[in-house]
Amino acid sequence: MGTLHEECGVFGICRQDTADVASDVYFGLYALQHRGQESCGIAVCDDGVISQYKDDGLVAEVFSKENLCHLGTGQMAVGHVRYSTTGGKSRNNIQPLVIRHIKGNLALVHNGNLTNAADLRRSFELSGAIFQGTSDTESIAYEIVRHRLHCASTEEAVACAMEHLRGAYSCIVMTAQKLIAFRDPNGFRPLCIGQTPDGAFVFASETCALDAVGAAFLREVEPGEIVTASGGRLQSDHTHCGTVKPSICIFEYIYFARPDSVIGGVSVHHARVHAGRLLAKCSPVDADIVIGIPDSGLDAALGFSHESGIPYGIGFIKNKYIGRSFIQPEQSSRENAVRIKLNVLRESVQGKRVVMIDDSIVRGTTSAKIVQLLRDAGAAEVHVRISAPPFRFGCYFGTDIDSGDHLIANRYGSIGEIARHIGADSLAFLPVEDLGELIGQPDGFCKGCFTGDYPTDVSRAGRKNQFDEKLHK
Repeated sequence: MGTLHEECGVFGICRQDTADVASDVYFGLYALQHRGQESCGIAVCDDGVISQYKDDGLVAEVFSKENLCHLGTGQMAVGHVRYSTTGGKSRNNIQPLVIRHIKGNLALVHNGNLTNAADLRRSFELSGAIFQGTSDTESIAYEIVRHRLHCASTEEAVACAMEHLRGAYSCIVMTAQKLIAFRDPNGFRPLCIGQTPDGAFVFASETCALDAVGAAFLREVEPGEIVTASGGRLQSDHTHCGTVKPSICIFEYIYFARPDSVIGGVSVHHARVHAGRLLAKCSPVDADIVIGIPDSGLDAALGFSHESGIPYGIGFIKNKYIGRSFIQPEQSSRENAVRIKLNVLRESVQGKRVVMIDDSIVRGTTSAKIVQLLRDAGAAEVHVRISAPPFRFGCYFGTDIDSGDHLIANRYGSIGEIARHIGADSLAFLPVEDLGELIGQPDGFCKGCFTGDYPTDVSRAGRKNQFDEKLHK
């Protein structure tokens, strides 16, 4: 159980007729809630007029029936769920970001993190731009608008803007007449395309959101591709495709995505079950029961059980009415959240040798508390197996791992020392060498947080809240 923070989730729909598109986005965001639990927003376009509503909180908390009705009907809409990866919790950072410029209006939603955000922001500020918030999404919007002044179309402006954007970005732009989805050439974060039975086109971070609105999966937005939905048709620009090797974040499969999603043609559920099987092969243990930490540890636990022959059981009951423990940025809040989020099913573990499967260990505090919960419930032994390698390096592409300073794998010299720190009888991680087996290919994914080998230059990347720090000096 790590203290990882999500990146974000994006959703957009384009219809030919006027409809209740706000409700479509509401259902899509509901399916993507796991990708961001800090804030959310929806913007609707009705014949070029863009209205929006956004606030802090979960989708069901922010959007009452009255708020959705207030957005009205339209032909297009975009939505966003957020956890801050660049930029703090200011209301000005909540998306969609709506820009009104001389060539028209646009609304932008963004999942990812720019590695050259500081350089872009400084360049715009020196030219007189005024930033309302502290997220890198504003720089993407300004870059698009800057080129739109001289380009014949917004999609052409997006193509020009992409020449200057570095890092991870899966975005949807809504203009008066078009919905434009684009993805960085590395394809760090997922983005897919679907179509409803009545012909509406849908863009979403994950396929589970397509399912939520009854849309059939068409394909993914390719790394570097720009896809425009307008007039009941899709158009594609492949100018930036193939310029670098694709590198989807491997942690999408291990933790971020919902298990019922498919990314890059690979079932997330299957990848996690396979991770459990690999763990059982490389780090076997004599035990009586295998349990998983809800939610992302459950599939891996099932795989471990299948491979080892040790019975699978339910070890924890999850409180359905509290979000993931990392939605509270302060460590003390995280620890309180763990206690009310999970409760041990005592009859499953009492007197037994337990294999506990989880997706990661970041700082180790949460893992230690969960191991202690099992001890208090009478577990005779607790053997921890992690379906990812140890985190040793920071992430610059949309996951809240700022640096290696506080990572438990860097603070202790050996796996045995980490095991003693969290109170486990034994501990093992998935080997880095096995990551490719999760998705059936030896490379083509980012594993920088485990190895320090990043697929693109990160030398100009700053800290997550660098702009907030300057604001408060």
